[in-house]
Amino acid sequence: MKKKEKAQFIIETLERLYPETPIPLDHYSAYTLLIAVLLSAQCTDERVNQITPFLFSKADTPEAMVLLTIEEIREIIKPCGLSPAKSKAIWNLSQILLDKYQGEVPQSFEALEELPGVGHKTASVVMSQAFGVPAFPVDTHIHRLGTRWGLTNGKNVEQTEQDLKKLFPRELWNKAHLQIIFFGRQYCPARGHNENECPICSAVGCIEYKRK
Repeated sequence: MKKKEKAQFIIETLERLYPETPIPLDHYSAYTLLIAVLLSAQCTDERVNQITPFLFSKADTPEAMVLLTIEEIREIIKPCGLSPAKSKAIWNLSQILLDKYQGEVPQSFEALEELPGVGHKTASVVMSQAFGVPAFPVDTHIHRLGTRWGLTNGKNVEQTEQDLKKLFPRELWNKAHLQIIFFGRQYCPARGHNENECPICSAVGCIEYKRK
């Protein structure tokens, strides 16, 4: 099966299994989404969703966030891991939003990626889910599945993003990246994966992902 054929089968399977794609991270504004995605680095969405209600009850805008100290933020987000770096990034990016963007989250990849703690993947999630701009955020799970399904050589997440963008129609990017995440969690885990029972791997084949 060629890559284009694999991609089409995967699209049809994902659409059948996940016609609706709720955003896994709880939020109610571009700013709260930005903070939640930043917190999700090396942390589960479930854990982030346990932490953000209390954090956002204290501060859900840049104006309110900078009234907290970095240490106060750190104490709240400590269960998410990497709290020293994340707390500094949250406070500093909030101050930058006030200084440069009138407290609003900028709607460009370039501006977002200039913010402390915000990489390309985080910017892509915000652009796609908060502003509806086509993007294909690639995290370690999508990188692993893209490699497992033979859609990319798996050298790095940047290459995986480019490869998947070529195979999936632009209008499906925002939905497909969430569908792949949901599918990986339910059917295609990193460990204990049974190729024969996987709705996609059983059809397109499976190249076992090996961390580079």
